[in-house]
Amino acid sequence: MSTAQRSSELGAFLRAARERRSPQAAGLPETSRRRTPGLRRQEVAQLAAVSVDWYIRLEQGRAGTPGSGVLDGLADALGLAQAERTHLHLLARGEAPPVAHTPGPVRASLRLILDSLPWPGYLMDHRFEVLACNDAAAALFGDGFGTGAAANSARMIFLDPEVRALQLNWEQVARETVGHLRRNRTRYPDDHELDRLVDELRCGSVEFAAWWDDHTVRERSFGTKVIRHREVGDIPVAYDMLAAPDGTGQVLVVVTPVGPAAARALHTLVIARADRLGATRLRAVTA
Repeated sequence: MSTAQRSSELGAFLRAARERRSPQAAGLPETSRRRTPGLRRQEVAQLAAVSVDWYIRLEQGRAGTPGSGVLDGLADALGLAQAERTHLHLLARGEAPPVAHTPGPVRASLRLILDSLPWPGYLMDHRFEVLACNDAAAALFGDGFGTGAAANSARMIFLDPEVRALQLNWEQVARETVGHLRRNRTRYPDDHELDRLVDELRCGSVEFAAWWDDHTVRERSFGTKVIRHREVGDIPVAYDMLAAPDGTGQVLVVVTPVGPAAARALHTLVIARADRLGATRLRAVTA
């Protein structure tokens, strides 16, 4: 889309949003003499703290490139939802606004999807904190996965020697993790917990510190690796990271086998864990 086309689309979008916004919803007093639906241009300008002339030029595509803060003021005045706010920034500036982090619990629907997967899967946030995992993930990574020292996969990758030894593509996965954390730190600049995690990893890992300082940015979304498991040997797997576009930063990570041998190995681990848990429960009942 050309700059002229974006300006035209921006004007049409602003007019439509203005006409949908009622004065009452915007906190303005209701008046009987109103010929057009929604807000007047001067009312939008007043609510967004900009001049009427400038706002008119913006709707007409003659105002140049507005600042991010001004666009946020317009979005507030027009009562735009997050998707509409992002659309406004993309039309006006050609770039999306910073994402506001809105922490939330694991949705029941995501938990159901996770539990229905036949292969290992887990849900993590933008800090790589493991929020939930299914039985197959516990079978592959251990019963403690997602709890205690194994509650954060970035810490596991860089600070747990055993995990490092089991990841035969350790450097690939570790570099991806560093790049993804740097991306997330830029997306969530006010997250002090993320700052503390980065400081901890910089102090605890020479490799993390070196790779962090080279300013590599990567979006870890998919790939393949080989996991060495003490019970079934080497397992080549693929991993896909599916993000939930709701501001929580939650990502569903699904690990799938590469080839029939890997599928058999994962199936063996899942069955063995189920047998162990079944035997444990049986002993508890009969004791």
